[in-house]
Amino acid sequence: MEAKLLHDLVKLGLTEGEAKVYLALIELGSSTIGPIIGKAKIASSNVYDILNRLQDKGIVSYIIKSKVKHFQAASPRALRDFLDKKEDEIKVQKESLFQITEDLEKLHEIAPRQQAEVFIGWKGLKTAFEKHLGNASKESENIFFYIHKERYAKEADLFYFSIIGLYAKVSSRGITNQYGRKSPWFKKARVKTKYVDFPIPGNIEICGDSVIIVVWEPHVSAILINSHDIADNLRKYFEEAWKMSKT
Repeated sequence: MEAKLLHDLVKLGLTEGEAKVYLALIELGSSTIGPIIGKAKIASSNVYDILNRLQDKGIVSYIIKSKVKHFQAASPRALRDFLDKKEDEIKVQKESLFQITEDLEKLHEIAPRQQAEVFIGWKGLKTAFEKHLGNASKESENIFFYIHKERYAKEADLFYFSIIGLYAKVSSRGITNQYGRKSPWFKKARVKTKYVDFPIPGNIEICGDSVIIVVWEPHVSAILINSHDIADNLRKYFEEAWKMSKT
């Protein structure tokens, strides 16, 4: 019976601690702190906070006997008043939300949002690049780090030739490893390229707030991220690496 009452009180909006103290007071009647703690089986450090919240809800009160507070539960009918008050508060909150919804929607439309997508296989990779470069403006610049390796060099070059039209629409600069000098794509594409001997952070391209990370092995895939912060941080790193690179 008590377990069911506890569950029902929690469903009404009381915390578990509040429900335990209220039920303890229903059984104890007027009581000092000690018996409440024992009956409700709660930590003594929490009891005053719980009692204060129950008083704010209007379902617990106290009287003073011999300069000592004795707490008592209000009539169970006070729970109805508590729910009515809660219902009124919800109505006010709904009205406030209705008034600001339009302004919130406008902010949501213009606020930068982070999102990430994963693309698998060659078709997926092409779709990822179409999304990455397809919407770039003429003023945009695409920058990239690219690690050219013999294991996937031929397939990678064929892929980049297949999307060379996308690169023609946007200015590009890139940093690659020394093996990248063997790539025919860098010789034909209109891309400013520098070659380095020091490690670079994988196959990453940044254009606006769009960041694409390409994985060539063991299976081709790409992660497309839309994030101003990530793009900005990578762009700063690229510029520092560009200063250290050689043509």
